[in-house]
Amino acid sequence: MTAPVVAAVLAAAVLHATWNAVAHSISDRLLGFALIGLGGMAGTAPLLLFVDLPPREAWPVLAASVAAHLLYLGLLMFSYRTGEFGQVYPLARGTAPWVVALIGTVFLGERMPPSELAGVLVVSAGLMALVLADGVPRREHLPGLSAAFATGLGIASYTVIDAYGARLTQDPAGYITWIMVLQGPVFFLVALARRRGRLWGQIRPVLRMGLWGGAISAAAYGLVLWAQLSGAVAGIAALRETSIVFAAVLGALLFEERFGAVRVAASAVVVSGVLLLAV
Repeated sequence: MTAPVVAAVLAAAVLHATWNAVAHSISDRLLGFALIGLGGMAGTAPLLLFVDLPPREAWPVLAASVAAHLLYLGLLMFSYRTGEFGQVYPLARGTAPWVVALIGTVFLGERMPPSELAGVLVVSAGLMALVLADGVPRREHLPGLSAAFATGLGIASYTVIDAYGARLTQDPAGYITWIMVLQGPVFFLVALARRRGRLWGQIRPVLRMGLWGGAISAAAYGLVLWAQLSGAVAGIAALRETSIVFAAVLGALLFEERFGAVRVAASAVVVSGVLLLAV
């Protein structure tokens, strides 16, 4: 991977950690995801004036991508409800890179050099080690961890689909615009159906924060799609998941969460994996 690609994906990781910190700060998960969806749609909808309609052969890919993104978000919301953030999020993000590497090799015909494969595996190991940062999971944690693993599979699915879609269209700005516009209102409509007349009163205190989070999420994923044009899907997926390290730092700074020795060690492992990917 070239230096601009590495820089773009690391910038995307910082932005990804930022919007997840926003989502984490909104205790009502449904409202948080509804606003983030609207924010992503609002941030990209003006681009409809400048981007083309995707070619007809890309429509099934785009539909599959939207379905995969919505499945991922639904699983992530369920994970947050059934598990602890400090265990669920690292497991979900740490699962995705090695699954993407496997899918990319089998279905996209990618051949990674040994250093890149080692980097993917090291980053994944470091991220998944963060699951142990607050102690060994107990039996009551299993539902949340199972949901987190399923979330990781969802992340891997949309990552591979979107890598193919971005290459097919050769237009990452147009591709991310259509994804955000199509998926953006779904969770808001769900919230509207469930909350009805109570929705505006509940949503008003967190409206601005949620919309900003959505706009940031769109920018983060747009950078990733641009980077995926280089073809290094598995390496990019691993680099992107360094967002969990940035999220841990933000958690310590903003939410007074304990960073601790395990997080320091796991972060060092992740950094070593990033160096392997960048050489």
